[in-house]
Amino acid sequence: MKPELHVATLLVTLATGLGITMAAHAQPEWDERLYNPTPLEDDITLPMPCGGAMTFRQVHVPATAPLDDFAVQIGQDGTGWGYVEQSRPAFISGSFTGEEGSASRHYLLAKYELTELQYDALMGDECPEPSTRKRFPRVELSWFDAMQLSDDYNLWLREHAPEALPSEDGVRGFLRLPTEVEWEFAARGGLEVSTAEYRDTRYPMPEGLNAHEWFAGSQSANGRLQLAGLLATNPLGLHDMLGNAGEMMFEPFRLNKLDRQHGQAGGFVVRGGSYLTPREDLRTALRGEEPYYSEHQSHDADAGTRSRAIGMRLALVAPTLTSRERIAAIEEDWAELGLGEEESDASPGTVLQLAELASGVEDEALQEQLQSLERELRASNQRQKEARNQAIRASLNLGAFLCTKLEDDGVFFDFLADNYRLNCAGDTPDASCTMRQTRLAEQEQRLQGLSRYYASSLVESATLYGRESIAQQVEVFGEILSRNAHLSGLAPYLQTYWQHQRQYLDEQRITTQAWLESCKAMANTP
Repeated sequence: MKPELHVATLLVTLATGLGITMAAHAQPEWDERLYNPTPLEDDITLPMPCGGAMTFRQVHVPATAPLDDFAVQIGQDGTGWGYVEQSRPAFISGSFTGEEGSASRHYLLAKYELTELQYDALMGDECPEPSTRKRFPRVELSWFDAMQLSDDYNLWLREHAPEALPSEDGVRGFLRLPTEVEWEFAARGGLEVSTAEYRDTRYPMPEGLNAHEWFAGSQSANGRLQLAGLLATNPLGLHDMLGNAGEMMFEPFRLNKLDRQHGQAGGFVVRGGSYLTPREDLRTALRGEEPYYSEHQSHDADAGTRSRAIGMRLALVAPTLTSRERIAAIEEDWAELGLGEEESDASPGTVLQLAELASGVEDEALQEQLQSLERELRASNQRQKEARNQAIRASLNLGAFLCTKLEDDGVFFDFLADNYRLNCAGDTPDASCTMRQTRLAEQEQRLQGLSRYYASSLVESATLYGRESIAQQVEVFGEILSRNAHLSGLAPYLQTYWQHQRQYLDEQRITTQAWLESCKAMANTP
């Protein structure tokens, strides 16, 4: 799907099954300020009934194959709510394949919380009058209302604007509430922030919290819901992620149990805080539970829980098992998961040997034990591989950074050397030559030490991980750098470092001086 997708100007008459009836005349398109008050070049826009629209942002994840995913941390330690928010490992991937040559997949998240105007266009008996006054987030929705709205929007798009929906493997995407991992990964800034910024209590806010999010108190929301999109975005271009209206999640609430979630599934999850949340409590890890049904509405026909501070934001994703070809590719990848390395004599690895042993056992109980052991070993191997990949990316990060340091220190050494020759090479040396010579010698010693460290790190990483494993993570780490505006300048140094590693693997020679000169030359690279 292209960012330039426009809002369809269609005669909108929905089927009775949608439960929506529209005026039988063409509706003018909404002014962009009503659905996207702060447009960005790479926004994605989907049409809505009544000439309306909804804007989305792509959230990229470094992955390519269907079974690829990316390890992240969600939650936050030290909040005092460990049983609800404690940090734990999670994994994420995208639904849609990236552009050709891209090492990422992506899903889409609505740029703004669902507004009253958008809700009325989908669920009202007639088209609403477009108005800025209806740009408030739509609150007082039950979780079931959110499900109904998602279904209605999906059906409307499939009938009236199917070409607007992105496809994966020939299958059109669909809208639903986000999962907690999808929401939190995006709320923290995804690949647009550094690892340290991602793990911080809130995403980077250059202009301060007041400029980015609404919270309780007279210095901010002052106890009232605010228009969507008035404040600055998070690093992914998403508005109001940590305030204004709390946001419903797709899955049920679970407690934390140290490194995993508790087995009981409860009510629905609400994330992000709202205009009633105190400033000090507003954080990315903030999560709460709401019951699906309200005790105070038990005698009503519709007893779904509703709150004046809870709204919703839609995600746009795709099915996983999209075709026979995709299923075959997944089966092939699955068969390779956790097999481990071949033995040094090229004989099958331990997992395959164990599988062969199990297949030849006639005792069913023993066979089940061996197969269980095989599954556990495969899972352990897979965890080790994922940890290894993270370690490789860390080594690549260090190598690229060290190359920048070689550039800086090498250029500074040349500057000192040129000044020394200019002022001290003649018959009448400058009075400062002794000091200049001392500084030059100190810088040379520093540069030599840094060059040895660069070479040692490069050789150790190349020897430990090998060409194939490193090459795969160069692609992944390059994708991470390309998505981060603050780190993208590191990309050419990553390629230079990888070039040096390949030279070492090919020639088995440590050429410290040549590597230094190569990193120094980056200063003259446009």
